[in-house]
Amino acid sequence: MTLSSEHQDLLSQYGGNYLRGLSASEASQRRSDDGGSLNMVPPPLNCPSWVCCLLPCIKHIPSMKMFRQIQPEDSEVLRDGKWVNYDAPSLVRGDIIRMTAGDAVPADCAILSLGMDHVAIDPVEGEGIGEAEEMVVDVGSVTGEAKPRTLGSRDDGSAEPVRLYYGGRVLQGSGIAIVTAVGPMTALGLMIRDGRWPPKEDLSDEIDGMGNDDEARASLIDGAA
Repeated sequence: MTLSSEHQDLLSQYGGNYLRGLSASEASQRRSDDGGSLNMVPPPLNCPSWVCCLLPCIKHIPSMKMFRQIQPEDSEVLRDGKWVNYDAPSLVRGDIIRMTAGDAVPADCAILSLGMDHVAIDPVEGEGIGEAEEMVVDVGSVTGEAKPRTLGSRDDGSAEPVRLYYGGRVLQGSGIAIVTAVGPMTALGLMIRDGRWPPKEDLSDEIDGMGNDDEARASLIDGAA
């Protein structure tokens, strides 16, 4: 299994390093460049804490209950070439993360390879280190899709760079991905800000269509503010 040119483009676009990840200083600088915000999505009803204390029923509104259920808590991230467990809010664009069955998708990301191990970067150099496997991820809580996404290897041995979204859930398998958006810039953040979450229909084509268009994400955030 190898990385394709599409994967290389993703790494270049988001400033990621597949084998080393970001250093602590690089991640800190990346966060600063993005305005210093953490990888946290405001809830559907973002009321002051004192209001929630006076009106605890707010926490039991269906959208608020669903929002709490899909929140990621931590993530396995590559820092200076070592896999470490970080709290999800600390992730930044360009981070290399690893997910396995049972994990919540901790940020918007694109799959680079399947399995827990790195694969060959240059296909000329031969096979990857680990074996490819199937990965099944449910992102319906964000996109409204009725069925989970199934990821497998393509004919050339590479994994299709499928987009996954903050709040999704890995049902089967494992994979390595690059973070493409965090916090309010995630698909979930945009949906909430636009008053369209939870989704009432399948919006996967629209959400996937945003893909690499960071300017479109930014304009949606500005327009909903």
